[in-house]
Amino acid sequence: MSRLGTVGGMRVGGARGERTPGGRTPGTPGDRAPAGRTGADGPPALLPGIPRQRTGRDTAAPVAATETGPGPSGARPRPWRLLLDTPFSAGYALLLVATSLFAEHADPTLVSQLLQGSSTDVVHLTQAPLLVLIASALWVAGGLTSGYALGFLVVLPTLERRIGGLRTAAVFFGGHALATLATEVPVAFTVAAGGLPESSLHRLDYGISFGVMTCTGALAGVLPAWLRWPLLGGVGWFAGTALLAYADPMTDWGHLLSLTLGVASWPLLRHWRAVRTGPTPLLGDLGHPALRGAGTA
Repeated sequence: MSRLGTVGGMRVGGARGERTPGGRTPGTPGDRAPAGRTGADGPPALLPGIPRQRTGRDTAAPVAATETGPGPSGARPRPWRLLLDTPFSAGYALLLVATSLFAEHADPTLVSQLLQGSSTDVVHLTQAPLLVLIASALWVAGGLTSGYALGFLVVLPTLERRIGGLRTAAVFFGGHALATLATEVPVAFTVAAGGLPESSLHRLDYGISFGVMTCTGALAGVLPAWLRWPLLGGVGWFAGTALLAYADPMTDWGHLLSLTLGVASWPLLRHWRAVRTGPTPLLGDLGHPALRGAGTA
């Protein structure tokens, strides 16, 4: 038998006297879980009057995403990735390694002939200037363990990441050519005036040092101030002490001139870097196209 009664105008029923401990029968509105609490087998209940609440499905999604493993930002850097980021520096470095190994292990007579033919002396510059300027930059004076070879591996990739490969090549070969001409043309005039013997027209001159010094001076212009001035001070002290030693004054003057050429290129390099990275965002610009267009109009 079942009982039926009315409480507050509502019909309440119970079967065989079954009641909950709170005095309610199952199925009544009072048996619903309190708002905001999670049931044993279901998602959490939504709170009334609060929009954009997360359901159980939404809260589980971030957990599932984190369990899939680290994304691209957590991946370890790969060596070939560094080569792809700096193609000019990497390709040029491999070429210099090849020529240095050849110069070390090949027949000394053949190596001497190749170096003489690649020398940027006055005679070769008057005969085939472009060819000899390129050929002289294919050899490392002093081998792979020289200071300029190590500087090449640090300076050129760092500069290339900031201004690009073509611009780095322009800085390197521009400084190499200008410093070479600036040191050899005075030799030609001095020989013509009788101040130097004619053997000075055939002086052996090759290597990458002028280009490396130019790129070092250029790199200082795109570095923060706390790195810029120590770099310039250290490299300038190195070049100055070598000049005072007076072992090879023409080449040492060329090193100081190359560093000065790199410093003189700062305005151009900063313009190139601004073109490469895009305009600096305005204050308050959150990246919205409408805000950026309004700020530049």
